[in-house]
Amino acid sequence: MTMPSEQGTCRIIGGAKLPAETGGQAALCAAIAAAASKQAPGVAFTTELRVLSASSLVATIRMKDGRTLPEQKLAVSDRKLNRASIDRFATALATLIATAGNR
Repeated sequence: MTMPSEQGTCRIIGGAKLPAETGGQAALCAAIAAAASKQAPGVAFTTELRVLSASSLVATIRMKDGRTLPEQKLAVSDRKLNRASIDRFATALATLIATAGNR
């Protein structure tokens, strides 16, 4: 699934593995877009998310200038991913995007 936003695109691989509690693929992309628009307004990037299991995912972010930021991983050891864990991950990704956008 690929979803465009004002700042770029969000592509999800393996989205069927997401638990219902997360809100699904669209909610995952929306959380990243919302966090980035607050912390890094106007900074263009693309996100590729690979859902490894119901409790882990990996994000790769590419900036408009071609730089690829370090791969980011989210894993929950005691339960499945949920909305709160997705929101925290989106905030962390937005912080990286904002820092990279200021370079």
